[in-house]
Amino acid sequence: MSRINYEEALSLYEKDLFELGEMADKIRKEKHGKKTYFNINRHINPTNICADICKFCAYSANRKNPNPYTMTHEEILDIVADIDKRGAKEVHIVSAHNPDTGLDWYLSILKKIKDKYPHIHVKALTAAEVDFLARHYNKTYDEILDLMVENGVDSMPGGGAEIFDEKVRDYICKGKVTSDQWLEIHEKWHKRGKMSNVTMLFGHVEERKHRIDHMMRIRELQDKTGGFNAFIPLVYQTENNYLNIKEAITANEILKTMAISRIVLDNVPNLKAYWVTSTVNLALVAQEFGANDLDGTIEKESINSAAGAKSANGVDLEEFVGLIKNSGFIPVERDSVYNEIKVW
Repeated sequence: MSRINYEEALSLYEKDLFELGEMADKIRKEKHGKKTYFNINRHINPTNICADICKFCAYSANRKNPNPYTMTHEEILDIVADIDKRGAKEVHIVSAHNPDTGLDWYLSILKKIKDKYPHIHVKALTAAEVDFLARHYNKTYDEILDLMVENGVDSMPGGGAEIFDEKVRDYICKGKVTSDQWLEIHEKWHKRGKMSNVTMLFGHVEERKHRIDHMMRIRELQDKTGGFNAFIPLVYQTENNYLNIKEAITANEILKTMAISRIVLDNVPNLKAYWVTSTVNLALVAQEFGANDLDGTIEKESINSAAGAKSANGVDLEEFVGLIKNSGFIPVERDSVYNEIKVW
């Protein structure tokens, strides 16, 4: 069977939702059977003071969030100590682009965590953060990435990708890392033998053609490096930001996009229904539309919840496992690079 091209991928949106679901589910079953992966993780967002001004963001203290903060390393380490006692396997650290903290504030906390908790996987610093740090501290991408490795970063999250189309980017996140730079940073990371994820923010001002273009560019880089663990379509949150999107994207459109992602991205092993942005219920339905990963328990999340997502306090582990089982799938706890830890 020949590989789907851009025009064919775009035309998939014209298909019936359930026909698309069947196509995506067939691929899911071939790759993963009925297994749905998750991990026991904690998100930490150490600062919300940001040099960039993205119209879709409700988290940054520069815009509609009136409560600026920057955590101390001691506060962050206290959180890690707490989650370690409760069995968390991953800490996911993503911040705003704070111009006042110094490079050491960003990097040395990662080393402190890794030195004290070597068994915890450190997923940290999006390509947008890498670009900001390189520009602000007069470093090359290679220098920042090498410093990340030296300071204990195990893998990179997929944030900052938004939509790769530059006209859309210019409108929603002007001045932030460009699409080419984002892809370049991840390619360099993969060449260091490290893995990362990749996201796509959709349901705002972009069109279907922009989503397909985004997927195609991911597929192209994955052909070169094989370094993406998972694709994560993020549903845009409508509250407290400057895009002023009145109507939230429909569940039908979300599930179509999820299914098309599974069909197009034949070389990315995992498709994550990130319940933080889609709601838990829709993420569970997405298992029937190609998704084989629901992220994790998360415990606490600040960025999307600031824009209206119901994710501030995570999901209890037993509840999470029960929801997956009740939806007819097999919950599998994984580590951050998809090694299986426990089948529930």
